[in-house]
Amino acid sequence: MTDLASIPLARIDGTPDSLAAHAGKVLLIVNTASKCGLTPQYEGLEALFQDFKGKGLEVLGFPANDFGAQEPGSNEEITEFCQVNYGVSFPLFAKADVTGEGKQPLYAALTAALPEKTGPAEEMRERLKGFGMTPTQDPEVLWNFEKFLVSKQGEVVARFAPGVEPKDPGLVAAIEAELAK
Repeated sequence: MTDLASIPLARIDGTPDSLAAHAGKVLLIVNTASKCGLTPQYEGLEALFQDFKGKGLEVLGFPANDFGAQEPGSNEEITEFCQVNYGVSFPLFAKADVTGEGKQPLYAALTAALPEKTGPAEEMRERLKGFGMTPTQDPEVLWNFEKFLVSKQGEVVARFAPGVEPKDPGLVAAIEAELAK
């Protein structure tokens, strides 16, 4: 299994980063999009970040244009959109694929570490089919705003379907349990 901390990443402003720079923190890694029905989750993600950052949580946003071309903007446009519309202060990373053959190495490692998600994935698959789309199957990321919870030790401990809201009691409980360790 790939060591998540060793995978090179780039912040949305081009600054080099890696999960090693976030060692000792509980991480909520989320693929995001600015023009999605789930985009308002940015507000809840920022609230989670504000509520728990003092206890050791970091929310990390990974914009991707993999689903329905719902993240068409440049990294600069994404940054502006997130700050102006949702006051996002958690780290955002450079736009990159999270599914398919060209997926970024971090997402290849995340999906390999925890191939199945919890939450209303089947409901979302059926909705997507209703729109004439062919949804992905596990282990692939299903849609924008899928969430991976990574422990302080760098292990993927939970994976939540896109429809699981940031304030969902199960997600919050999982975060609190990891923070308490």
